[in-house]
Amino acid sequence: MKENKKVVLAYSGGLDTSVILRWLIEQGYEVIAYIADVGQAGDFQAAKRKALKVGAKKVYIEDLKKELVTDYIFPIFKANAVYEGRYLLGTAAARPLIAKRHIEIAAKEHAAFVSHGATGKGNDQVRFELGYYALNPAIKVLAPWKMQSFLNQFKGRTDLINYAKEKGIEISSTIKKPYSEDDNLLHISHEAGILEDPAHECAEDIYSRTVSPEKAPNKPTRISIQFKDGIPVNVKNLDTGRSEKDPLKLFMMLNDLGSRNGVGRLDMVENRFVGIKSRGVYETPGGAILLAAHKDIEGIAMDREVMRLRDMLSPKFAELVYNGFWFSPEMDFLRAALDKSQEAIDGTVTLKLYKGNIIITGRASPSSLYDKNLSSMDIEGGFNQKDSEGFIKIHATRLMAHSAIMKRRGAK
Repeated sequence: MKENKKVVLAYSGGLDTSVILRWLIEQGYEVIAYIADVGQAGDFQAAKRKALKVGAKKVYIEDLKKELVTDYIFPIFKANAVYEGRYLLGTAAARPLIAKRHIEIAAKEHAAFVSHGATGKGNDQVRFELGYYALNPAIKVLAPWKMQSFLNQFKGRTDLINYAKEKGIEISSTIKKPYSEDDNLLHISHEAGILEDPAHECAEDIYSRTVSPEKAPNKPTRISIQFKDGIPVNVKNLDTGRSEKDPLKLFMMLNDLGSRNGVGRLDMVENRFVGIKSRGVYETPGGAILLAAHKDIEGIAMDREVMRLRDMLSPKFAELVYNGFWFSPEMDFLRAALDKSQEAIDGTVTLKLYKGNIIITGRASPSSLYDKNLSSMDIEGGFNQKDSEGFIKIHATRLMAHSAIMKRRGAK
């Protein structure tokens, strides 16, 4: 039987994956290029033409934007998932979807191999490959930046450029930005190059998705976000009356509103899964707004003890997303628990966006657990304040016992 040498390559149209495409062909593989549209800037038709010119047998361009919003971004924010307390998981959110479609195309094309251009130092290699193996344990992965024959030929960027010129592969004639970027609907990240010095201030010209807070409008933008079961179902600009209910349009509207008001910037040093610390500069305008609003509606509609348990699960959920374990039994378990916690998280939050700030101004919920008669300082309601005396004494029992022991120890 003839050996199956068909491979589906995740292709961006850039230098690395164009060289990899040609190199795989020279190793005897039949290459099908796969371009995932997750909301990044770029000319996908130009990338397709380039892939075919380099030698790809076929090119898939897959529009994954709406699925990214409904099946990945919304569940992440429904869980209040924030990696290391700060990072909103912009790059990590798109990787399982890209891997899922990669495997589906490989199955459709009866390809034995999938390939990607991620390096051996970063998180993306882990996210892609864990996704591949979880979805198809029989798949074979070609990761050139971890293959010795590729590393022997390409020591760095200069070798890639020389190879591209030798093979007639078109490369950009513009000066490369001195840093690396990942772009999708949720965010854009800036890493490496001049940002590898963590003390180096990020220059304003690096930011591309958000206006500088100092240059944002002097008048706040007033908006409302309506939730159903923890998922946003309507965004309204209270100043203009415009509203969006379609998930993709809704999220793109949040991105636009946040971008114009300088919302969602983050500069941090994080811990990669492989054990390396890295400095990243992120712009996540819509996600930052969504997180603030979702946490606020939970404040009025979620039971206190459920919230405490959910808050224990959220960091683990974020860690699983970041590390590439979207398709795992532990993730299935967490998502079921988190979905249960959101069954009554309904209502509307009003906010103001102003010069990089997200200011919550009010909230209302049909599932509200807030009782004005109980909490009011002016209304007696159904709460007997005398009951608090026993409540306090019960909780003070162990404190008094501990104090007595410490006094006895000090007297010796």
